Amino acid sequence: MKQFIHLKRIIIHMDLEWLKYWILSFCVVAVFSCCEEEDMPPPEQNDDLTDTEYDPISVEINYPVYTLQVGPNIPVIPQMPMPEDNALTEDGIQLGRHLFYDNILSADSTQSCSSCHLPAGSFTDNLDVSVGIDGIPGKLSSMSLLNVGFFDNGLFWNGRSNTLEEQALLPVEDEVELHNTWPNVIAKLKKHEIYPPMFRKAFGIEKKSEITKELAAKAIAQFERSIYSFESKFDRYLKGEVLFNDDELEGFEMFLDLPGASNDAHCAHCHAMPLMTSNDYFNNGLQEAATLADFVDKGRGLVTGPAQNGFFRAPTLRNIELTGPYMHDGRMSTLEEVMDHYISGGRPSPNRDSFIPAIDLNPYEKESMIAFLKTLTDTQVINDERLQSPF
Repeated sequence: MKQFIHLKRIIIHMDLEWLKYWILSFCVVAVFSCCEEEDMPPPEQNDDLTDTEYDPISVEINYPVYTLQVGPNIPVIPQMPMPEDNALTEDGIQLGRHLFYDNILSADSTQSCSSCHLPAGSFTDNLDVSVGIDGIPGKLSSMSLLNVGFFDNGLFWNGRSNTLEEQALLPVEDEVELHNTWPNVIAKLKKHEIYPPMFRKAFGIEKKSEITKELAAKAIAQFERSIYSFESKFDRYLKGEVLFNDDELEGFEMFLDLPGASNDAHCAHCHAMPLMTSNDYFNNGLQEAATLADFVDKGRGLVTGPAQNGFFRAPTLRNIELTGPYMHDGRMSTLEEVMDHYISGGRPSPNRDSFIPAIDLNPYEKESMIAFLKTLTDTQVINDERLQSPF
């Protein structure tokens, strides 16, 4: 009995000791918690970005000045269309550059805008058709972004987006491309170490909560407008700095059907100087169709109606040497194949462009055309440090 009473006292003593230890621990935790709460700013202060300076610096485009008179005129690069609410700034372009190259835009963090638009391919991926994060191939070849800021008549091969800001929103949520959601992207951007201050510098927002998909798209659009090229041999020729060799000159004269040309290659109707695109859509004879309803790939017709079934954007020919494979679906691997297609007259359809069957070049003229097209190559732009990945 005495042993039992003694044991009971020991247990009670242990319980009291444990109780004192628990109370002491609770007090210590409570004290430190209070200190942490006092040191931690309230949520609205955590959201604040005003410690980062907002001092936007405008960026101007340096347009070339040509001296060579071609036909009755000296070519002039038009002013790039610029939205009033998204002018180019140094910080806006830098934010867009980071977003353009960052895999954070894709659902599994494996791809970015640059996955389909790489500098080495003049901002294409040099594939027949692009492949998204799930390994699913798309239906179209990636289009070069060179001078894309000048395209004011719709974007994509069928022109379904009106502006770069609209276009930049679409690949993120495309199920074949980046297969993500903008709410998910924005949540990650708000938590990111570098992006909230960059959004502040680019757009003057005061809180992380003000980061939106629209601002992200504006930044990407700014970067894309900074991808321009005026440093090819063709440009230097127009500026009077170099001369073409005989083959290049022959191709140039045929391209524009200048006096003295051996033939009219009918190129400038769709690829007008000096941007080397008319910024319009054409049926260049890729598909045979008995009626407008018979086009397998309706192209521009999906946007504007059946009259333009089989129409696709005439891409810029600048850096065309670097952007193969060619056509909207990447069906042609070389410039020689492209020229052979046009020399053949293309495939018949009700709305095939009337100039296509008129092209009839001999082997020398074909090679001269290709020699001229290679004068449009600008390797400076694809190696420009300001356009490379920041990571």
